[in-house]
Amino acid sequence: MATTRHGTSETQHVVPPGQKGAAEQPDEHDLQLGARIRQLRKAKRVTLRDAATAASVSESFLSQVERGLANPSVASLRRIADALEQPIATLFLGSETEGMVVRFAERRRLTHPGGAFEDSLVTPPAARKLQIHQTVISPGGSPGEEPYTHSADEECVIVLEGALLMTAGEDTVRLEQGDSMVLDPRQGHRFDNPLDTPTTVLWVMTPGNNY
Repeated sequence: MATTRHGTSETQHVVPPGQKGAAEQPDEHDLQLGARIRQLRKAKRVTLRDAATAASVSESFLSQVERGLANPSVASLRRIADALEQPIATLFLGSETEGMVVRFAERRRLTHPGGAFEDSLVTPPAARKLQIHQTVISPGGSPGEEPYTHSADEECVIVLEGALLMTAGEDTVRLEQGDSMVLDPRQGHRFDNPLDTPTTVLWVMTPGNNY
């Protein structure tokens, strides 16, 4: 795991074995995510400096994120979305589906910087009381060392394949395939894939549109 400090915020990321970090070799997902953040910031008419200050990161770091050259942790990414007054789900790429059916191939997706894991939205935008997303976590992948929070009322994680180390507050629990755990999303939490194979989980949150 690599750790980098940027300005007032610490940003941590996992660099999969044999691969370079996004700061050395940005890939298409990092470039798309950065472009999406820049698009939202400009649409809000927020300067780079003001957005960085609100997100508790340095201006240079946010600039690197927008250019796909830095790997923000999930906590940093959430603060950036909050600074733009957007749920992090607005960073997912793909067209929003209409109605209540979401085809697998049409899911909106977000590959996190460094390729540590990929999220896909299972529920459509029309769902207001429930939100579900599926996460495929790379071997050794995590959202960064810094715990993150969000504004849902309740959250449940279900391990579909592999294993997950789930940390909430001071407690860490290992979840195996088929296990589930209910979380308080307002309490700092984070996760790790302890295996050398991918882990797939479902996150179920109420109410919807808070992720």
